[in-house]
Amino acid sequence: MSASSPTSPITRVRGRVLRPHARHVSSALIALVLIVLLGGCSLWLVGGHEYPLWECIYFALYTVSTVGYAELPHFGNHPGIHVVIVALIIAGVGAIAFFQSALTVMFVEGIIGKAVRRRRMERKIAELNRHVIVAGCGRTGRYVIGELSAGTTPFVVIERDEDTLLNLYEQYPQVLYIPGDATADNILMQAGADRAMGLVACLSDDRDNLFVTLSVRALNPEARITAKVVDINNETKVIRAGADATVNPNRIGGKRLASELLRPHVTEFLDEMLKVTEGKLHFDEVELVEGTSVAGRTLREVPIRTETNLLVVAVRQPNGAYTYNPSPDERLCVGERLIVMGLLSDVERLREMVKPQASL
Repeated sequence: MSASSPTSPITRVRGRVLRPHARHVSSALIALVLIVLLGGCSLWLVGGHEYPLWECIYFALYTVSTVGYAELPHFGNHPGIHVVIVALIIAGVGAIAFFQSALTVMFVEGIIGKAVRRRRMERKIAELNRHVIVAGCGRTGRYVIGELSAGTTPFVVIERDEDTLLNLYEQYPQVLYIPGDATADNILMQAGADRAMGLVACLSDDRDNLFVTLSVRALNPEARITAKVVDINNETKVIRAGADATVNPNRIGGKRLASELLRPHVTEFLDEMLKVTEGKLHFDEVELVEGTSVAGRTLREVPIRTETNLLVVAVRQPNGAYTYNPSPDERLCVGERLIVMGLLSDVERLREMVKPQASL
């Protein structure tokens, strides 16, 4: 689903978000109208049709509103009419109080509250650094958001469809988002594209993903960009536009179907390992940057297993080659990435362990 219109960030969503409050106000208003109508009809009937119906309804209205101009003439000739008036006053005061409270809640919690929360969200987005931008939260983007929400990496979502944003807000109230078109540079700048760690372009149209990739690559040459490609023929174009990696749902889906058929338990195991979930084992990677204290040392000399309880399953060389199931004598170098398996908390502990000395 594509992300768009450069209208005010909360305006389009606000109407949908306020619907519960609007329903309460409507219910209170309907109750008030029914009380006035029923009260007027009751006065007309109890008064033996002495007063016109519209005059009875008018009397019921100013009685309920507590204005109280005066009684209709000859009320004393109808003994039961005062009982109707007492009931009308009690019910009317309650209905008006309900209507006023519902109206107040709609404005305070709805319009004002949403505006305050929106400004707070904009401040949080402005403070983000080394975060991830998710362009589009449709069928593919929703899974990306779910994975990022389970981790610790901050992220912001760009989406133009108000229904999609409403559903996103209901499911992930803590998520930061910007309504608008992800292909527009001003929207990307609002999301902090110039200081982001990476971008996931998962809009429904390959052209939109290509435009987003071009824009972000121009704004932030260091960002890692992954893009969805619907048509496999567009993969090379998106890569040339600046994407570091592309994902084709049809290709991934086909491989997954074959794996589910031939090796279902291996697929289930890998699924569990790839989930970014606290408290469960999963795969992750840790980069060895310039200045790290472990450079030049062997895996045996670095207490990864004893201090983090992580299992090093592979080492990715700077040239892209992998050493699977590395031996304890594997010597670590700057630019390598350790592919490890373990808990999220242990991965963070390893990242602290291999930090450059200057950052400690």
